[in-house]
Amino acid sequence: MARWKLHHWILLGLVVGAIAGLAANQLATRPASATADALDRDGNHVDDRLDWLALNIADPVGRVFLRLIFMVVLPLVFSALALGVHEFGDLRRLGRVGIRTLVLTAVFSLTAVAIGVSLVNTLRPGAGLPAGQRQQLWEQYAGGAAETVQKARQAKSVRDTLLDIIPENPLQEMVGALDGSSKGNGMLAVMFFALMFGAALTLVPEERKRVLVSWLEGLFDVSMTIIRFAMRLAPLAVACLVFTVTSRLGGQILHALVWFMLTAAAGMAVHFFIVYPVALILLGRKSPAAFFRETTDVMVTALGTSSSNATLPTALRSATENLRLPREISNFVLTVGATGNQNGTALYEGVVVLFLAQVFGVELSLAQQVTVVLMSVLAGIGTAGIPGGSLPLIVIVLQTVNVPGEGIALILGVDRVLDMLRTVVNVSGDLVLATCVARAESNRTAH
Repeated sequence: MARWKLHHWILLGLVVGAIAGLAANQLATRPASATADALDRDGNHVDDRLDWLALNIADPVGRVFLRLIFMVVLPLVFSALALGVHEFGDLRRLGRVGIRTLVLTAVFSLTAVAIGVSLVNTLRPGAGLPAGQRQQLWEQYAGGAAETVQKARQAKSVRDTLLDIIPENPLQEMVGALDGSSKGNGMLAVMFFALMFGAALTLVPEERKRVLVSWLEGLFDVSMTIIRFAMRLAPLAVACLVFTVTSRLGGQILHALVWFMLTAAAGMAVHFFIVYPVALILLGRKSPAAFFRETTDVMVTALGTSSSNATLPTALRSATENLRLPREISNFVLTVGATGNQNGTALYEGVVVLFLAQVFGVELSLAQQVTVVLMSVLAGIGTAGIPGGSLPLIVIVLQTVNVPGEGIALILGVDRVLDMLRTVVNVSGDLVLATCVARAESNRTAH
């Protein structure tokens, strides 16, 4: 067990918490036909002593982990997204390559999120919970449930949603981003500001921006250090949070989680086996079978590390030696893609947000789903290419559409398994992007 890695411990925490919670639920469940008695004063058919243990001991321990994540959401989002855009380089100098990379990144990411959102709307993996259990989840994770549901029903029009992406006062949006008190579009407006900040930064002379870029890199590193510390608490936090949920709700929530995993995996499979081959054939003039054969080592590395950054050296070598792409194009596209072209992560974030909205019984309007799509695409640019790097950004998307950010606790235990799959989609998408850009450049040179 000394050789176990963090994700092994998180998985163990999930199993232990689920088994303990289900066993406690079975032992403490009161008969449905019984009237409330001294051990079930709230009438939820679960022994009040178990309720007290779950809500006052296990749940607070798990929430320490969540609070640490929430604490650095804003600095992480701003620094990661601004740096991610800045790393595209001087937009005037990069010219055609930069524009093609940006456009294809946006197309791939939008397609990925659209696939994920469509599958969740069709399969509705989180809609199977009984109304009573949904209410328990609201009470546990969002103290003001009635007020939040009412806010969700008062959705903005598509026009206002799009207009509010541009903030009048970025600082005001930052202050109210997580609690919903911002004047405009909250975190989406903050992300737009970071996007514009990073784009403008590329146009400032190097000697005048060096200190500011170093400051942003320092802010990002500090935020990631805090998240890495929080992740060390994740095994215990997952065990406590899963125990809290399963002890009060029984096995119904686990059934919903299985459907969530299948939905997310199906979306990634569609993007990987359909969208990428179509792009390779139409834009890259490359056989998909040959492409996948020549990049097998990259996919295996991505599966094992769950990190786009850790896979980058292998991807760079495979691009030049196996795919035979021009070094200057592959180096630029793959380096940028490790942060900016995370299709699998964007798809996953869209699936998570809609799944949790269904679990909590929040019906998202068209405008809110547009917000989810846009924020998932932007979050794909700002996500750190490390295991669990997408979790903080999922929280802010949840908060934006009035779903409790703490609800992410429900998927923490299975996140690592899906992290492996989406990393494969991410790094493969970078190589597909590099292949398409290289082909377009060769065609232009030939003419």
